[in-house]
Amino acid sequence: MACLVLFLDRRSMCAQFFGKAARVAGFGAGLAGFIGYNCLFNVEPGKRAIMFKRFSGGIQKDVYDERTHPYIPFMETPIIMDVRTRPRSVKTQTASKDLQNVNLTLRVLSKPDTRHLSEIYQTLGPDYDERVLPSLVNEVLKGTVAQYNADQLLTQRDKVSLEIRQNLRERLNAFNILLDDVSITHLNFSGDFSRAIEDKQVASQLAERAKFVVMRAEQERQAKVIQAEGDAESAELVAKAVSKYGPGLVMMRKIDTAKEISETLARSRNITYLPSGKDGQNLLLNVKP
Repeated sequence: MACLVLFLDRRSMCAQFFGKAARVAGFGAGLAGFIGYNCLFNVEPGKRAIMFKRFSGGIQKDVYDERTHPYIPFMETPIIMDVRTRPRSVKTQTASKDLQNVNLTLRVLSKPDTRHLSEIYQTLGPDYDERVLPSLVNEVLKGTVAQYNADQLLTQRDKVSLEIRQNLRERLNAFNILLDDVSITHLNFSGDFSRAIEDKQVASQLAERAKFVVMRAEQERQAKVIQAEGDAESAELVAKAVSKYGPGLVMMRKIDTAKEISETLARSRNITYLPSGKDGQNLLLNVKP
């Protein structure tokens, strides 16, 4: 009986021990889950985080990169910011140096400087590009376009785009915003100026065509002069040959000409040649099909 009582007491002690161990394990698991859910935060790819400390200095300058970080709930608040390059198109209307109205659309690729995220958040907020880009882009566009005439904006487009990029980069650096690329995607003028450009192009083409016609006429005139000079020299040589050697050359030319005529008539289908009769005359019949 004593052994049975001792066995039951030990069994009860073991049950109490394992019960306490299970409660401790459950508490530990709950504590780990609480810490994992409330004391850790993730920074996704393409983003960075800054920390707001409620009781020790507000926004901190430290920047948290892409991974999981611990923090103290109720005392610290992580602020996630997107640091990827953002595209933005800005439209504006301004005047050129020769006072022509110009409609421009500029595409800007920018991103925040990760070294100064705390300053950007404190001064501009998370929508920093909405607050800065429209006004700065309009100001830089108006100042740059005003230095060029309307035709220069078309012929020197790369130069204008480069100058806009340099000026805009300098202005954005003051706000800790990095400029990746700038490009002019749309450029047009008022209807009257566009028609004037078209008329100018048409007039230029007509002038080039008239110039070509004059050059062709001049070349044809020179060709005729050269041909006339050649005929004159040929006639002079023939005259000298006749005066020196007699009419033999003329007779040879007549024979060659008669030979060419006879060969041409022989190949013709509509002409029949009849030999001469008693009277010594030849007869050509024009036979039509």
